[in-house]
Amino acid sequence: MRLGKSARVTLAIATVAILVVVYIPLFVVLVNSFSTSTSLSWPPPGFTLEWWVKAFQSQGAVAAVATSVQVAIAATLISLVLGTLLSLALQRFDFFGRSAVNLLVILPIALPGIITGIALNNFFRTIMGIPLSIWTVIIAHATFCIVTVFNNAIARLRRTGTNLEEASADLGAGVWTTFRLVTFPQLRSALLAGALLAFALSFDEIIVTTFTAGSGVTTLPIFILNNMFRPNQAPIVSVIAVVMVVISIVPIYIAQRLSGSEQTKR
Repeated sequence: MRLGKSARVTLAIATVAILVVVYIPLFVVLVNSFSTSTSLSWPPPGFTLEWWVKAFQSQGAVAAVATSVQVAIAATLISLVLGTLLSLALQRFDFFGRSAVNLLVILPIALPGIITGIALNNFFRTIMGIPLSIWTVIIAHATFCIVTVFNNAIARLRRTGTNLEEASADLGAGVWTTFRLVTFPQLRSALLAGALLAFALSFDEIIVTTFTAGSGVTTLPIFILNNMFRPNQAPIVSVIAVVMVVISIVPIYIAQRLSGSEQTKR
């Protein structure tokens, strides 16, 4: 499709305007992390590295990062196993209710976070009688992280088809051997991309975490929320926010490169 000159100019202006609206606030946060002001005033009266030093020396911030990483890794591993199994079941087998199951698997990512959080909070505390802890946070995160792995895996399975798997079975290979030598190598990059996206999604989740974390569980987003309006904490929060942006960008960038390289090969 070819666009006229006026359409291209309009599209370029709209694109630049959207990017400015999205990224200028992030730039302001970055600059404020080096500001000498303790109230995030603009423009900054001066620049310093003091807040970066204090942020990395803050035991609360370090502990929050460690908790977020633990939750994200555990939720990602659960999502990898369940998301892969679900994608294989829904793509390789035909059974009654398959479309309904497919919808139920994808639904958690579409639901508002506050609805998911309230529902899981009631489920853990009222129905199951389980006290809120880091494990309830992991389970809660896995419910929506599964979708990213599932979507990547099922899309790859649809593109690859079943020819190689059928050939492997015709040559006498069992189900596990076929999966290990044929199916998994084709899924590997898609699963890695899905896992990276799941990690990034879990790492910065706050709404569902707020409803499912116990009193002693503080992830990095919750730490930021708790300290945002405390005296002299705003610059440190800006530092942590910048670190979170970087940590979130890296897996997303790698996942995008993996998906792009696969499309180029094909």
